[in-house]
Amino acid sequence: MDVAPSTVSGYLDPTYWEERFSSEEHYEWLKDYSHFRHLLTPLLSPSLSVLELGCGNSRLGEELRQEGVSDITCIDLASAAVERMKRRLSEKSISGIKVLVADMLDLPFQPETFDLVIEKGTMDVLFVDSGDPWNPNPSNVSKVMKMLEGIHKVLKQDGVYISISFGQPHFRRKFFEAPNFTWSVEYDKFGDGFHYFFYILKKGKRSLDYEKNQNISAEMPSINLFHEELEGEDFLFRMVEDL
Repeated sequence: MDVAPSTVSGYLDPTYWEERFSSEEHYEWLKDYSHFRHLLTPLLSPSLSVLELGCGNSRLGEELRQEGVSDITCIDLASAAVERMKRRLSEKSISGIKVLVADMLDLPFQPETFDLVIEKGTMDVLFVDSGDPWNPNPSNVSKVMKMLEGIHKVLKQDGVYISISFGQPHFRRKFFEAPNFTWSVEYDKFGDGFHYFFYILKKGKRSLDYEKNQNISAEMPSINLFHEELEGEDFLFRMVEDL
């Protein structure tokens, strides 16, 4: 709570994140790995090349390494987060994880580099202060599409993009299903109070009739929040994104 910006637009300010990561040791947006491990492990194998977008000070990369994935690249725009993670990995003698300063809107990788791209709440930041969630501001939409285009480009054929998000399917699918993308779109949910969404986008698997097999109803998540969720920064972030 103390590290939240004074206004919601602060989440869009790179200086805010530099200052936050300079002092904050660890924070997990959208729950920690244990809450969605059952959804992710079926998609993992030791041979995968994985890219994590917006790693911040999360331990997700370390969790993937413990699952046996040995080629992991974590990027963040905040140099403070990257340097802190590098120190932590060195202190723990963890190998197999590269940490780079990079912009998710301008990924510095060759086409078809990664088997799996994952982000947890990173795309959600692009929807902060975006206006009507049914019709977001064009500037926000442009950034979202640029991010998705970059992910699609660096994914190998048959690669998988995992987006862990506050965003409900009736808000996110129109971006994921833009005609220039070849991935199929599936999703699951996890969480006790309100739901978090676990999107699985499989490149090269889109077909003309795959939508028939998807649950595309505009189901609103439960708001029966546990006390610790009601007081957490996740709840505040969720509320301002949906406004």
